[in-house]
Amino acid sequence: SDGWTVKRDTGSGTESCGAGGRGFGKINGPSCVFDEFSPVSGVYWCEGEAGEKSEEVNITVSDKEVILEIPALPVRTGSDVTLRCKKKIGGTAAAYFYFNGRPVGPKSEKNITINVQQSDEGLYWCSTDEFGSSPQSFLRVRDPTTPTPPTTKTSANIHISCSPPPLPNPSFIIPVIVTLGSLVLVVLVLLLWKKHTGRHQPASTNDVTYAEVTIRESANKMSVIQPEVIYSSLSINTTG
Repeated sequence: SDGWTVKRDTGSGTESCGAGGRGFGKINGPSCVFDEFSPVSGVYWCEGEAGEKSEEVNITVSDKEVILEIPALPVRTGSDVTLRCKKKIGGTAAAYFYFNGRPVGPKSEKNITINVQQSDEGLYWCSTDEFGSSPQSFLRVRDPTTPTPPTTKTSANIHISCSPPPLPNPSFIIPVIVTLGSLVLVVLVLLLWKKHTGRHQPASTNDVTYAEVTIRESANKMSVIQPEVIYSSLSINTTG
């Protein structure tokens, strides 16, 4: 329905449900119905008007006494899948299970459980001592669906602008400013110290000044005045 059609491939070509001569069954609402006497073994799928397809399902019709119970749709890796050998008259038979022609397990069992990996995809069947073997059935394995990334909108307009380069990170500027400031301060202190010490520095003892000195002797020499000695008589009267 809604533009979708059930199709199948039986090995002799593709057929569509309700298509007359090259078709099979009849359309009943959203379903495709066919009777049990129609040859229905094959691969089935749904197909849309634009060619989109659903997962394929392998359906096998058999008149054998046992069939293999196996998922018809693909299973995801990491899933547990249980296989059973079902009897036509009902119930489960103990059986040997096979995968791509190789036995699975060393003994006869009523069921086996597989933790499915991609390497487990292939043909399976079961075989019993009393009821014979089942038809082969294909197990399909798919990886888990990866999340679809969010869609992004693209604009048809292209904007080109010129702008100055972004400023450096402040965490990088601050250490540079502190370092440069410290260097400038050290240079200023050294200059002031040098100027101050140069002002009070004594004249160098290595500088010698030579001068010509002329000493003239005076023509009129003054004689050295000798002290004069004066003698006097002193009378001392003594009263009785």
